[in-house]
Amino acid sequence: MTFEALVVEETGEAEVSASIQQLTEDRLPAGNVTVAVEYTTVNYKDGLCMQAKNGLVREYPHVPGIDFAGTVETSDDSRYKPGDKVILTGWRVGETHWGGFSQKARVNADWLVPLPDGLTTRQAMAIGTAGFAAILAIVALEDHGLKPDQGEVLVTGAAGGVGSIATAILGNLGYKVAAVTGRPETADYLKSLGASHIVARNDIDTASKKPLESETWAGCVDAVGGEMLSRVLGQLEYGASVAAVGLAGGAKLPTTVIPFLLRGVNLLGIDSVMQPYKNRVRAWQRIATVLPLEKLDAMIRPANLSAVPELAEEILKGKIKGRIVIDVNA
Repeated sequence: MTFEALVVEETGEAEVSASIQQLTEDRLPAGNVTVAVEYTTVNYKDGLCMQAKNGLVREYPHVPGIDFAGTVETSDDSRYKPGDKVILTGWRVGETHWGGFSQKARVNADWLVPLPDGLTTRQAMAIGTAGFAAILAIVALEDHGLKPDQGEVLVTGAAGGVGSIATAILGNLGYKVAAVTGRPETADYLKSLGASHIVARNDIDTASKKPLESETWAGCVDAVGGEMLSRVLGQLEYGASVAAVGLAGGAKLPTTVIPFLLRGVNLLGIDSVMQPYKNRVRAWQRIATVLPLEKLDAMIRPANLSAVPELAEEILKGKIKGRIVIDVNA
């Protein structure tokens, strides 16, 4: 019995190539649960893993794909039995461990969570790592006091995966959402998800010469980082928080301590990779209840495994809108 997988191989000192290959199960890495993968998606980190010398993938040949959803085929762990529907995000799967760009995956049971009631495996991957990170950010903001009546919540990189789902959830929870995008053509899409108004990226993507500006935002889900995050810190209301979930705009943070000292703002780091099991289950159960599924369906761009290399390039260039869902069996 063979199965298809997208395999990345080294072709030179600083070059890699990807191809669909037929593999046998003895090629799968160590693990105590084997999953028949049904859906996966393409994330920014997947784009990086498809490049040579990215620092994420250490050994080749390699199967990328940092998340997947499917059905348990075999299990040596009592928590899962054949037929169970499961989700995997994080744990460096797709980086140091073979991932979801494959019809089969073998992983550690500790890395899995049960598929919540009310979600299909396709919807779970429309959510994926991006949606998981988005809900972690929103929960962190709420844990630090954010409420819908406090003012506008900014979402940066709003047309991307994290931003789209954050916008839809926040809008559904009654928040006024200001969505930042550099693509004017996505304005109607973002408003359909729940954005109250659109903020042009050019208006906020450069660091201000002033450490503090007018208090504008009650909170922020930031998927961009860099100078935009620096600018946002100086625009937060007193005691407000920004949840940092990405670095599409750069890893450096050119700022001062003034927003923290004079306005008591909070910079909350959101890690979606190594979250403990209980936090993961809590997050997925919350997503299943607060994310409008009709809006989720509107975000989906379907594709198959053969399209992944091109999509990986698109996502690194910021050209992806919404969520790509890969049917690995199509």
